[in-house]
Amino acid sequence: MNLSGKTAIITAGASGIGRVIAHRFVEQGAQVCLCDIADDALAAVTRELPSAIVLKADVSKSSDVAALYDAFLARHSRLDILVNNAGISGPTKRVEDITDEEWNETMAVNISGQFYMVRKAVPLFRQAGGGCVINLSSVAGRLGMPLRAPYSTSKYAVRGLTDVLAVELGEIGVRVNAILPGLVDGPRGQRVMREQAEKRGMTLEEWMPFFLHNISMHTMIDMKEIADVAVFLASDLAPHISGQSISVCGNFESYRGPKTAGD
Repeated sequence: MNLSGKTAIITAGASGIGRVIAHRFVEQGAQVCLCDIADDALAAVTRELPSAIVLKADVSKSSDVAALYDAFLARHSRLDILVNNAGISGPTKRVEDITDEEWNETMAVNISGQFYMVRKAVPLFRQAGGGCVINLSSVAGRLGMPLRAPYSTSKYAVRGLTDVLAVELGEIGVRVNAILPGLVDGPRGQRVMREQAEKRGMTLEEWMPFFLHNISMHTMIDMKEIADVAVFLASDLAPHISGQSISVCGNFESYRGPKTAGD
């Protein structure tokens, strides 16, 4: 797999899955522009990837997205790949306890941010004669997850947006796919598992066997696996793969086990 000569924008590219994708893209020869909102993470990735354009931008704000593209176009004349990775976990609560602010914030980052990014990318893809969009969804975007209504709903929406874009943009040579990670082995995954355990009156150690029982392979996912799929989808090895939602989850079957304390 080789991305030499290709330019890419990666949102939330300074930490977590986005950071690993950025590293893999650079290793494969891509010219990368990444954004994030965390100053410390941005400083660290600037040191790690000196060839990358590193910018601070909140994708939930269309004005930040516009400024991001302006900065990108000051350095590059074309865009080949957009990786919509930015997302937040949202609250771990029963639906009746979720506030307007929690719901709206999750939707603003997880789905509106992807829309804003794609909207600005399409004219560049049209100019280039094609392109590739990779939207990060989640296994929560195909399985209803209790206590995660905003997150799960937003990730279903990402799959819907992916399907629409694949149909709409196919005629101009743009491929659009979604990656659906399962339980990722990293700080964010551990934090979410800890919150879910607490909501059920359990320790993390008690809850994890229940959660892993939902997964056929009974394991967490390495972020490098997500990055490898992204590289493949962005490469010339996937010229006609579009409109697909690709799960990287060890076959996440369903949600079983106690839903809340006392269940």
